[in-house]
Amino acid sequence: MKLITGGGALALALTMSTAQAVNQEIRALFQPDPAQPSKNAFINQTPSSGYCVSFPLKCAENNMFSIELPVRYSSNRALIPGDGVSLQVPAGWRQLTVTNADTGETEAVELRITGIGSDFVLSDSASSLSGAPNNREGHDNLWNSYGWLYAPAPCLGSGLAGFGSHSYRFFWHTPVEASCTKTALFRIPSMSFDKFDFAYELKTPNPLGMSSGLYTGSITYTLGPGGDFHMGHMMEPDDSQLTLDFVLDVQHTLKVDLPPGGDKVSLEPEGGWARWIEGGRKPTRIFRDQLFYLSASSRFKVLMLCNSTGGTACKLGSPKGDTTEVEVFLTLPPGISGSGGNVNRLPLRFNEWAGPFQPGIYVDRKPGTLHFEMTPFAINFLLQPGKNDRLRGNVTIIWDSEA
Repeated sequence: MKLITGGGALALALTMSTAQAVNQEIRALFQPDPAQPSKNAFINQTPSSGYCVSFPLKCAENNMFSIELPVRYSSNRALIPGDGVSLQVPAGWRQLTVTNADTGETEAVELRITGIGSDFVLSDSASSLSGAPNNREGHDNLWNSYGWLYAPAPCLGSGLAGFGSHSYRFFWHTPVEASCTKTALFRIPSMSFDKFDFAYELKTPNPLGMSSGLYTGSITYTLGPGGDFHMGHMMEPDDSQLTLDFVLDVQHTLKVDLPPGGDKVSLEPEGGWARWIEGGRKPTRIFRDQLFYLSASSRFKVLMLCNSTGGTACKLGSPKGDTTEVEVFLTLPPGISGSGGNVNRLPLRFNEWAGPFQPGIYVDRKPGTLHFEMTPFAINFLLQPGKNDRLRGNVTIIWDSEA
């Protein structure tokens, strides 16, 4: 049986290049789960950083992941009363292609940014800038609609924030791709967003239809005024591009187990040989249904090899020179389909691949059957008066996940 599985450790890679761009790896893994066979989804393996590290329970409630990037946006002039600081991110779905380097197969991945946050830093304390008696009131009085805990429409607040005398930690949800603007009510000599966080949502392909291995691809966003990640027209970043490098790791299962002694198949009539030996009643069937247990999470194919001149027949023989033929049929567990639906007593042909067969869900050690049966012609030829012999032969069934 030939199996291919993806490998590699799960890791977060974050690098800066001299071309003023930042790269971030996003990794997701599919492994079939016997406890949840119908769960055909990738699991995000990218460690959270930034907001979700500070507020893990809040992110867990919303099934949200955040990444903090070392990109600093700084004001290129003082902010005066009436200046708006508008945040806008690529909240709409965008598509990229990931490719399996071993097979050349491609799949589509979709991504949208669902939240944006940062820790902004002011040139002076919030209290001194707004004239408030303390920094809490100072932050609330410095902007229209209070502090940055309260997200302007169409953004939504996360319900959590933190502040210092010169800084304010915030995070907003971005349900649509539109500007969310806070307007300064007092003069601010300078302001910067020290790093920024973003949350994201993925739409990944159905892993049951993918081959094992690593699928990689990238998508690039622009940073800065008028770009994909816009933090205000006067706010300029120290990097101009963000590239997200995707790695989808598909680790399929294909395993066939035989019960003890299942590799030795004895053909006999229904009820045994007694009727033939004692009464001479020729059996109408000589066969054996051999049980096996299959675990499969991706498409596969099956090949039969034996002593054959072709077609569905495999030859059995003896040192006396007697020969006969046996045919092999395949029944697969429910949940796995072939070209005509469920696979029930499908005839296998010598040296010809059968399939591909496609699991609709992860099939975990479910029973299937190999049916070995002699043809009526072979029975008549073998069971002639005076014959007393034992015929043997080898039949090899190959299961291949490279369908």
